[in-house]
Amino acid sequence: LRRDQKSLEAAMKYFLLGAFSSGFFVYGTAMIYGYAGSMHYAQIAEAVAGRTSGQALLLIGMGMLAIALLFKVGAAPFQTWVPDVYQGAPTAVTAFMAAATKAAAFGALLRLFYVAFGGARWHWLPIMFAIAILTMVVGSVLALAQNDIKRLLAYSSIAHAGFILVGFLGARSAIAAGDINPIQAVLFYLVTYGFATLGAFAVVGLVRDASGEATTLASWAGLAKKSPLVAGAFALFLLGMAGIPLTSGFVGKWAVFASALAAGAWPVVVAAILASIIAAFFYIRVIVLMFFSDPLPDGPAVAIPSILTAITIALGVAVTVVLGVIPGPLLDLAARAGEFIR
Repeated sequence: LRRDQKSLEAAMKYFLLGAFSSGFFVYGTAMIYGYAGSMHYAQIAEAVAGRTSGQALLLIGMGMLAIALLFKVGAAPFQTWVPDVYQGAPTAVTAFMAAATKAAAFGALLRLFYVAFGGARWHWLPIMFAIAILTMVVGSVLALAQNDIKRLLAYSSIAHAGFILVGFLGARSAIAAGDINPIQAVLFYLVTYGFATLGAFAVVGLVRDASGEATTLASWAGLAKKSPLVAGAFALFLLGMAGIPLTSGFVGKWAVFASALAAGAWPVVVAAILASIIAAFFYIRVIVLMFFSDPLPDGPAVAIPSILTAITIALGVAVTVVLGVIPGPLLDLAARAGEFIR
């Protein structure tokens, strides 16, 4: 949005920080090439498993690559760009960044750290433990102070990055036959979170006043009295993000928590449960505001959705409900898709 000051600020912040992130990625790639002599995952994994020299290059390279990709997923302490960029970008772009970009970056993290760096697991695992806890705490606690719906969803996205990292910590060797494995858990969570997020931002784009999108929380008061279907859909997405039973979010959190518990990462799971309780508060606060408050006299109206927007919201609702009741087929599909780690 070239004439919007917040949008210009968001673009500049993302450009500058993204450039630094790319620099870390390239430098880390150079370090790994210097260590393994190859860019291919198989050769890197072979070097990690068989070499005892050059560990400094390996550790620096892994650290640099982790910084670059954790920036992309919005994990703490690399999350500072997320609230401003999510608020300033056009809502459709924000939805894409919150869902698709995060999924792609987690896919890259899984490939790198489970395939190329799997033999160095005990070097990177403690750092991921700490980042997962920090990310959940930062996202959940700072969301409590937000008065803008897009910033609230931005901090929610940060918290969910931490929840996904909880599943990332599971060890395949520690998983018994028939249990949820870490790749399966993370892939399932990414699907459930992605559809709920796309649907939520689609709803945000419908609440408008004379100046455009009305994103302040106060303007959402009594929204259910103006458009109960839109408010109900948004409430369902929020309940899914909170992990309420019979929604896809509940199954997603159960999957990542079970995977981490099977690997013995119970301190992270305890932190995740506490963060989920905190997060549930600000989700429910928005629901109460929409359904149990009187609308402002000059409050925003709910625009008639376009066909694509209506399809996005309907698909998000369907996925959130269906995967909360019948998660088995997608869990099985995620298990088969996760076989790339072998």
